[in-house]
Amino acid sequence: MPPLVLAQLKQLGENLAIARKRRKEARRLWAERIGVTEPTLARMEKGDPSVAFGTYATALWLIGRAQAIAELAAPEFDRGALENDVRAARLRSVRKPASIEERMRRAAASPGKDEP
Repeated sequence: MPPLVLAQLKQLGENLAIARKRRKEARRLWAERIGVTEPTLARMEKGDPSVAFGTYATALWLIGRAQAIAELAAPEFDRGALENDVRAARLRSVRKPASIEERMRRAAASPGKDEP
């Protein structure tokens, strides 16, 4: 697992632990509400990547942040795909220079106008 991802999971776990403590919830009760054992809750609060995503999602729901889950992979925040879309649009918008035949046809169709 990439170190950045591990660091982010650790931070998420710590933030969830802080949220539980600020609500003055005992670990046992919080684990029960999430539907896991206390050792699993402890691992989640340490950011253990082997804890099921559903456990993290339920903890986020308990603190009123479930809406953030869908935003994690929202298309409007997918920079890689957005960059690909911009690159593709640039390629489509590049005009090919007109052929000699096309320029001559245009010139014949509109006499008196110079072709750039």
